[in-house]
Amino acid sequence: MYAILDIETTGGKYNEEGITEIAIYKYDGHKVVDQFISLVNPEKDIQPFVVNLTGINNNMLRNAPKFYEVAKRIVEITEDCIIVAHNAQFDYRILCTEFRRLGFEYERKSLCTVELSKNLIPGQPSYSLGKLVRSLGIPVSDRHRASGDALATVKLFKMLLDKDTSKNIIKNSVRANPKHQLEPRHNDIIADLPAVTGVYYIHKADGEIIYIGKSKNIKKRINQHFTNTNPKSKKIQALVRSVTYEATGSELVALLKESEEIKRIRPIFNRALRRTIFTHALYSFVDENNYINLKIDVADGRKKPITTFSNRQSGKSFILNAIEKYQLCQKLTGIYKTKTSCFNYDIKACNGACVNEEPFEVYNKRVELLISKNSYSNKNMVIIDKGRDVDERSAILIENGIFKGVGYFNLNYQINNIDILKSIITPMNNNRDTQHIIQSYLRKNKRIKKIIL
Repeated sequence: MYAILDIETTGGKYNEEGITEIAIYKYDGHKVVDQFISLVNPEKDIQPFVVNLTGINNNMLRNAPKFYEVAKRIVEITEDCIIVAHNAQFDYRILCTEFRRLGFEYERKSLCTVELSKNLIPGQPSYSLGKLVRSLGIPVSDRHRASGDALATVKLFKMLLDKDTSKNIIKNSVRANPKHQLEPRHNDIIADLPAVTGVYYIHKADGEIIYIGKSKNIKKRINQHFTNTNPKSKKIQALVRSVTYEATGSELVALLKESEEIKRIRPIFNRALRRTIFTHALYSFVDENNYINLKIDVADGRKKPITTFSNRQSGKSFILNAIEKYQLCQKLTGIYKTKTSCFNYDIKACNGACVNEEPFEVYNKRVELLISKNSYSNKNMVIIDKGRDVDERSAILIENGIFKGVGYFNLNYQINNIDILKSIITPMNNNRDTQHIIQSYLRKNKRIKKIIL
């Protein structure tokens, strides 16, 4: 659990500043679950340059609560939380100073979004909160006020969690707050999980990830893990101490993240899924009569496929549908083996490419249309899918036919600017599995929006 906060002060000499406004958003890694926002009477004058910067003046604070009146609420909302702030060293120091004046030693672990941003989003021209969120397309209002800045930090931290592919933030959090329940722990774990689409991580007591999966309903899927009686499920049930998750909104994003995370982290109970997830592929070649032929064959890493399939039957079903949709020849798609005409030609359902009656230029145009629809080779495009919230969408970036990564954007922002798009994208590896996942998903979900850049 995180307490994401921002503090405005009077300014002045080091350790003599007083708090004028504080905003705290309690964040569970996915949503804000509690918040506290208040002006604070610092019992001293505000420096003029701070008044100009924040708009908070002495008159506004005359009837505001003093720090000792809000201290209990601050302790309660940050209990068992990691303090997160932009330049956390400053905010945490100010908070500790105020508590020390009351004779109370305030101690919390802290994370700085400036340091995290420099590590996870390198190369930004500035890491000041205003300029950084603007360059990342994060909406911000009430700049230099505690609530506005804290809320912008929440959105920034959400993006940083997405970009933290090594899961160091989450793993450290798990170690700081382990779940120690014994047998009822399974029910407790399930109770804390949402019925959302995403990737989930099953942890041992020391935070090590032992299994990674994806589901359109994480709560339901974890319940299945805990009730199954196969040997692997029983081992997981014995070792599990906590389950963390990353909501993705989009099933495609969940599939891509699951594939990459399993390859990178190599959890002990994901052995079967580390291997390539497809067995067959669609290839093309030009025959001696200049017709483009299609063929479903065993996947060969030395050849470049048009698209890939989980098994031969899936590939065969694809070809049969393509023959009907694009009026292709059974012989030239490898379905009907013959030295003469195909069966469809005999029943007047083929235009005669198999016996050279249909000009190869005409036939090949339809084959090329099929190839173009089912391959993103050399294309620059963005696949738009569901986001984690109603006002959000996910973006999967393909550049020059290469999968670059995924990101999220607010519906109020246009994403046809490639530079802004690249800044919100969390880079991911392009490989044969990611290509298969994307192509297979697009085949099954024909209404998914695609923007050609």
